[in-house]
Amino acid sequence: MVLDNDSEKSSAQTESVPTADDALAEPDETLKIHPREKKLIDFRGKLYLAPLTTVGNLPFRRVCKVLGADVTCGEMAMCTNLLQGQASEWALLRRHPSEDLFGVQICGAYPDTIARTVELIDKECTVDFIDINMGCPIDIVVNKGAGSCLLTKPMRMKSIIEAASATVETPITVKVRTGYFEGKNRIDSLIADIGYWGARAVTVHGRSRQQRYSKLADWDYIYQCAKKAPDTLQVLGNGDIFSFGDWNKHVSDCPELSSCMIARGALLKPWIFTEIKEQRHWDITSGERLNILRDYVHFGLEHWGSDTKGVEKTRHFLLEWLSYTCRYIPVGLLDVIPQRLNWRPPSYHGRDDLETLMASDSAADWIRISEMLLGKVPDGFTFAPKHKSNAYDRAENG
Repeated sequence: MVLDNDSEKSSAQTESVPTADDALAEPDETLKIHPREKKLIDFRGKLYLAPLTTVGNLPFRRVCKVLGADVTCGEMAMCTNLLQGQASEWALLRRHPSEDLFGVQICGAYPDTIARTVELIDKECTVDFIDINMGCPIDIVVNKGAGSCLLTKPMRMKSIIEAASATVETPITVKVRTGYFEGKNRIDSLIADIGYWGARAVTVHGRSRQQRYSKLADWDYIYQCAKKAPDTLQVLGNGDIFSFGDWNKHVSDCPELSSCMIARGALLKPWIFTEIKEQRHWDITSGERLNILRDYVHFGLEHWGSDTKGVEKTRHFLLEWLSYTCRYIPVGLLDVIPQRLNWRPPSYHGRDDLETLMASDSAADWIRISEMLLGKVPDGFTFAPKHKSNAYDRAENG
């Protein structure tokens, strides 16, 4: 029998005996990169838009990028849904080209689930970091052993962070609260460990799970956590930032803080990123605000489609966002500057009809604004915001 050249090569390769030199040339696939030797990510001084449920979609993140956000993160995705291949959950991980420093946030209760999820994300997506949510206070998440429930299980936290960081080279970050119960802060005792377990950064929301979003965030405690962190772990603070003065105070009060995450403040006024970068209170006009909404609609139709289904999906998410923006009080109408995030704005008349319309807390008026941008709603259309009773409670996952 005559062998062709390829067959001869194949036969020779099959019969060759590995040498010591071959062993040196081929790296051992079982050797994992040590967490401290992995890809680095630098949050220092960067304006970070927090992952926000429902409203923090890709079109909204694009608006925030235009207005000055440096870091963006996808909405929280549940690991079990991603592993089951749910298209709606995977859609939360989509990235726009303008998002030059982008991460995704996942939530799960068990190390093996988290490890399989980060491996899949690393394979299917292009992300700069993967954030693990260990602070979400919502009952449906906590009751499954995920989110802030993990604050009561430090050994589970350890297993999850170690499993995730050992699985991928992509930097792993973590978002936590101060603790589970009010008055029983505990995360400061775990900060050093979180770094040694393999996380590259941790964001501390200055409230306990029990507090949800009541009372002000405890920034003194956040500073305490930052001062306990090892050099390998970046600490970011989160809670109630609503002006460039808030930002300046936190970064100057605690040089150990790498940065701050901005969540609900960006929902009410996404131009907060511009204000911080330009160090000014922007007395934005109703026309300028309408242009921002117009940009959002344009981005929404690009993302969800310009057919009837895409228009109505864009409208739905616009209305969700308008249920937050109505709480903004224009700078020119304030007796005390700046507005605080925990203020409940009184009813007021704006400086023009559009500004007055934008201040309305009536869904009917939000629908009117949507019709200015997307045309008439279908017959029988109704809208109730997802957060329903409290616009402050449900957007920020931790």
